[in-house]
Amino acid sequence: MILNSTYREKNHKQIIRDLVGRSYTLIESIKMRGIGSKRMIIEDVSPNLKSYLNSVSDINYANIELRTGGIIIYINKGLHQFTWLIPYYHLVIYKTNGTSIHAQGRYIRFKNNVAFKENKTFFDKLLNEKIKSEFKYDFP
Repeated sequence: MILNSTYREKNHKQIIRDLVGRSYTLIESIKMRGIGSKRMIIEDVSPNLKSYLNSVSDINYANIELRTGGIIIYINKGLHQFTWLIPYYHLVIYKTNGTSIHAQGRYIRFKNNVAFKENKTFFDKLLNEKIKSEFKYDFP
């Protein structure tokens, strides 16, 4: 689900909590050594996400936040900000030239550059949290 989060709306907080869980507390985020990625350059997106990017040849940026039940991808389009909510059970990550995140019939691919390489430890945390989430619902 994609929300326009340029302006705060009352129902957005409840929607985010229902889909991707609560945010980590300050102590939990310190123990995890951070829950947010650095800004990454978007290289390519699926056709149904093109409307959320700059139409001119500007560089598009996004960053990711970990939640207890999923992730939030913040996409900046000029002065507007969009949030893509992805629960862990929808999340699929591919490592190619850069990394692409697939969910809900959409994908976003990040450029493999210096900023992306700085986020390697963040992606390791992301994969660990996804594995923990899958083990929580694993039945023998």
